[in-house]
Amino acid sequence: MTDILDELEWRDVTAQTTDADALRKALAEGPITVYAGFDPTAPSLHVGNLATLLILTRFQRAGHRPIGLVGGATGLIGDPSGRSTERALNSEDVVAEWVARIRRQVERFLSFEEGPASASLVSNLDWTAELSAIDFLRDVGKHFPVNRMLARESVAARLGGEGLSYTEFSYQILQANDYLELYRRHGCTLQVGGSDQWGNITAGVDLIRRVESAHVHAYTGKLITKADGTKFGKTAGGAVWLDPALTSPYAFYQYWLNSDDRDVTRFLKVFTFRTREEIDELEKAVADRPAARQAQRALAEDLTSLVHGEDELARVIAASRALFGQGSLAELDARTIESALAEVPKAAVPALGATYVDLLTESGLVESKSAARRAVKEGGAYLNNVKITDEEYVPTSDDLLHGRYLVLRRGKRTIGGVEVG
Repeated sequence: MTDILDELEWRDVTAQTTDADALRKALAEGPITVYAGFDPTAPSLHVGNLATLLILTRFQRAGHRPIGLVGGATGLIGDPSGRSTERALNSEDVVAEWVARIRRQVERFLSFEEGPASASLVSNLDWTAELSAIDFLRDVGKHFPVNRMLARESVAARLGGEGLSYTEFSYQILQANDYLELYRRHGCTLQVGGSDQWGNITAGVDLIRRVESAHVHAYTGKLITKADGTKFGKTAGGAVWLDPALTSPYAFYQYWLNSDDRDVTRFLKVFTFRTREEIDELEKAVADRPAARQAQRALAEDLTSLVHGEDELARVIAASRALFGQGSLAELDARTIESALAEVPKAAVPALGATYVDLLTESGLVESKSAARRAVKEGGAYLNNVKITDEEYVPTSDDLLHGRYLVLRRGKRTIGGVEVG
């Protein structure tokens, strides 16, 4: 059985464990059951959740039994961790819909094939919905000293600001009870999560010790940061989601392709299943041939395939090549072109009739019409990868891709678009 802790160490994933030696011993003695929880506070998981999801996947690949918990109950409450303000509560119908969507996403990463490491999916609403307030307070709440709850970082930070409702204050008890229930129902002895979940996870460890006199384990992965100081998992348009309806596969691919040289090796360790030797080779390529962006391409291809599948990866690569003149734009389907143009400067016009120079200016690819004319004169202006030499050229319906789109390019790498209608 793979030593999963060593694997996570060299990948620079590990943040904290309750007792690394005891956990290593338990893992070596045979398959254990491990869980990670994902709350439906949005209609999709994002790339920040992906780090935790891949930790769970690695445990399964090392021979252990994973449980993916989707928080049908805790999603109705809201985790105060990492937040400075009270979370808006969503309706039961909305949360139920998001639970279903997130379950499908988690399923993509786990194997449910029958065997000793077969995965399970659960919702904590299954054991929380029928729990009365009296039973909750008597059977669970009595094991939580308030002074220790107040000392937890997620609580203390809020008490120093605008405060915290009893609803969110109770979140850590609900999550701790989840661990207890999974211990009782499935023999689960390890919970994994992001380092911002340490307080919530160890609350469950302590609850199981108090109620069952049993010793279980906690493991957290490091929160991902970016070398340039910008927030990981964010773009100018918002979060990078795993749902293709919220972040297109093309935008997802481009996010990883644009990784900073200072970040890409760490991202390869955390987010791919490449070996140490493969990653060392890609790290060397970054140092020796940074302009080739070999490591970034490997990262983008691996993750797009993992999250969206091989067919979407093929479409994305074809679109990326075609946009920069290395393939046929006419062969791309309308959805792929639309997704690609959503990530670049774009003009929307009601109908054809404007000159190429006007469209180049309106799209924002150049700052003025004089700059647009200069691009044409210097041979650096393209329409659908065809060089434009006439400043007064007016695109026709024959130029439209799928009857709707024009792809503009200035020079080798500056892309824009026009949507007609």
